[in-house]
Amino acid sequence: MSEFDDSGQQDTSQPVPEQPRPPAPVAEPFIPLTEPAPATPLPASTEPPQTPPQPQQAAPEPPQAVTEWDQAGADGAPPDPFASWPQAVSAEVIEDAPSEGSEHVRGEVEVPDGYALIEGSPLGEHRSVAVVVSRFNGGVTNRLLARALEALDEAGVAQDSITVVPVPGAFELPLVAMALAKTRRYACIVALGTVVRGETPHFDYVAAECASGLQLAGIETGIPVSFGVLTVDTVAQAEARIDKAAQAVQSALEMADLFARLRATAA
Repeated sequence: MSEFDDSGQQDTSQPVPEQPRPPAPVAEPFIPLTEPAPATPLPASTEPPQTPPQPQQAAPEPPQAVTEWDQAGADGAPPDPFASWPQAVSAEVIEDAPSEGSEHVRGEVEVPDGYALIEGSPLGEHRSVAVVVSRFNGGVTNRLLARALEALDEAGVAQDSITVVPVPGAFELPLVAMALAKTRRYACIVALGTVVRGETPHFDYVAAECASGLQLAGIETGIPVSFGVLTVDTVAQAEARIDKAAQAVQSALEMADLFARLRATAA
C-alpha cells in the first residue's frame, strides 16, 4: 500500500496489526472401552497355614450352696427364716387364759380421807338426754333402746327431756352424736348399736371407727358421749349383753353431773 493517500499527502497512520486467530481445537484421541485385564494370581506361599487363636475358656465357677430360699415350696412362698430360732414362750405359761363367761374385776375406787374429791352421780333430774341408736341389727338394738329408756326413767329423766335419733348403722353414730352435742341442748349423749363379726374385715373397720368417732365427738364438744355399742362375735353374745345399754346411760349421766360439778368448782 502507498504511503500517500488519494490527496497526495503522506499517510502517517500506523498500520493496524492483524489479530492472531485462536488455534483450532484439537480432538481428543478416541480410547476404546476395554475390560480390565485379569489380576495376576500371586504365587502360593510356602509357609504353613496359621491356626486362628482359640478363645480362652473361663474357669468353671464353684458350685453355689443351696439356700433355704431355693428350697421354697411349690407355691413359691419362701420358708420362714426364723424356723430354726427358739420358739417363743406361750402366753398361757405366763398367765392363765380367762375362763368362759368371766367378768371384769368388780369394785369401787376408794379415795383416802384428806383429799379433795369431785365425783359425779348418775342423776337425771333437770337434764336433757339424746339417744342415738343404730337400725342395723334391729332385733338387738330395739332391745338396747328399750333398756336405755327404762334406765333413764329410773334415773329421773323426764320423758319429754329425752330425744331418740335412729341412724342407719353403727358407722353413722359418731356423726349424729357430734351434731347433737354441738347443739348444746343436751347434757349427754347415749350411743347404742350392735356390730356382729362376719367373714370379712368389715367388722374391724366399723367397730374401730365407731368407737374412735364417738370418743372424738365427746372430746371436741365437751359433752359426754357414752359408748353403748356391742361388738360381739355372735348374736347370742349380743343378746346376753342387753344390760350394757343401762350401763351406758349411767355412765353418760354420771359424766354429765361430773362436768356440772367441775364448772361449778371453776366458777
